[in-house]
Amino acid sequence: MAITVNGEPHPWHEGLTVERLLVEKIFTFPMKIIFVNKKLVKKDSYSTTVIADGDLVEVVHLTGGG
Repeated sequence: MAITVNGEPHPWHEGLTVERLLVEKIFTFPMKIIFVNKKLVKKDSYSTTVIADGDLVEVVHLTGGG
């Protein structure tokens, strides 16, 4: 059982949330956008959005510049 995170396989387990995945993958960059199966997940939903086996997750880190 696995999910795909930014094009790479990642082990899946029952009850995996977006919030827990970010901890497991050590995605600590403060500005990021998360998509699960191409649907935007709002920051206030990270702890309640459950990722299913086989889901496609994209974590986009935002950077500023000028």
